[in-house]
Amino acid sequence: MSQDTVFKRQFGHRARLALSHDEVLKSDAQAHAARTMWNLLHAWWQMMPKDKRTLANADAAIRQAREDIGFLAALPAQAAQAVLKTYFQAWKNCWDGRADAPTFKGRLRTVMSVDIPQGRDLNILRVHRRWGMVNIPKVGRVRFRWTKDLPVGKLAGAESRITGARLVKDTLGWHIAFRVQTLEAGPEAHQGLEVGIDVGVTVPIALSDGQTYEHGEWLTAKEKARLRRLEQRAAQRKRQRQPGEPTSRRLHHTYDRIAGLRAKAKRRALDWQHKTTTTIARTYGTVVVEALTITNMVKSARGTIEEPGKNVAQKSGLNRSISGQAWGRTVTMLAYKTARHGGILVKVPAPGTSRRCSACGHTMPGSRESQAVFVCKNPDCGWSGNADHNAARNVLHLYRMGLALIPAAGRAVVRRAKRVKPATAR
Repeated sequence: MSQDTVFKRQFGHRARLALSHDEVLKSDAQAHAARTMWNLLHAWWQMMPKDKRTLANADAAIRQAREDIGFLAALPAQAAQAVLKTYFQAWKNCWDGRADAPTFKGRLRTVMSVDIPQGRDLNILRVHRRWGMVNIPKVGRVRFRWTKDLPVGKLAGAESRITGARLVKDTLGWHIAFRVQTLEAGPEAHQGLEVGIDVGVTVPIALSDGQTYEHGEWLTAKEKARLRRLEQRAAQRKRQRQPGEPTSRRLHHTYDRIAGLRAKAKRRALDWQHKTTTTIARTYGTVVVEALTITNMVKSARGTIEEPGKNVAQKSGLNRSISGQAWGRTVTMLAYKTARHGGILVKVPAPGTSRRCSACGHTMPGSRESQAVFVCKNPDCGWSGNADHNAARNVLHLYRMGLALIPAAGRAVVRRAKRVKPATAR
């Protein structure tokens, strides 16, 4: 893509809010009001005839609901209109086949969130290097963690501006997700080399050039011991609860502490994935990965009563390890980051990449002696090396042979794709 081409780029930036106890209560009230507004719209939609389900009638219904139900006044009027537009858009996505039909939002299983549709209401100001200030309607002026330069003040304008934000609450507290829109020049074609990637459990990411990206445990030894104690305490308190008895405050508090530790581990995993994929996208021009069907790989081996499965516990542990590595999220990150840096991401068929010898091209039974070692059983070859690097070289070989998965009519088919000639090293 030429640098003369200018395109609109929209992305989000999430920052942690530093709220007082009173501000947390106000934000919670807004989130509960937004969820209630959604449920009222859903009930109204089901009761009304098809010819009466219009945006104007729904707007009149939510205005009347805000007058009749007192606690809905905690939600700003613009946020209520955002709930209305989101609900109608959800039905459009359902009719177009992009999503399921909207449903009732339960109190415990729904993410608490509030939309701020207009960016001019935020009035963002940077206080110093670590903190900024933002205005939240009906909450007030609050601080947020400044970790990325935002288009505010002299940096804001027609080419770069904040179009809105969304308040989101997770187990670690309230955060604000800014919606940023910029006009950027198209990137030049990446001059980097080609690389094949093999993802695994023992070695998370192995490249065909011999490089690996690994990580340690997401929780420290003390944090893992604390998590184990909390899980044991929660199980004990759950056993002591009588059938039909509501969950105690102490058990809810234990669940919250468990969720906080797991959220901390997930954040560390996301941070590692973002840094690793950014490095790969900046270094290589063509990134080749396997087209893995992860949902089939993590299916349970329990079987049925008539035909029980084998090694169920081992397969369950493997499934948890695969899910913990989040291979699909890694590929998603690589897809948009390679495109932003002028490179391309290609998927190739996965079968046979771990059993084929990358030196001689033969697939012999028993060549992969262990998870980490590959020894070719071909008498004329006998090559041995790291099993993950061998698989990554096979992935790159499939791309160089012209085999790529191109989606067609909702399914993936193998076609001969024109290979991009690798650039010479500078």
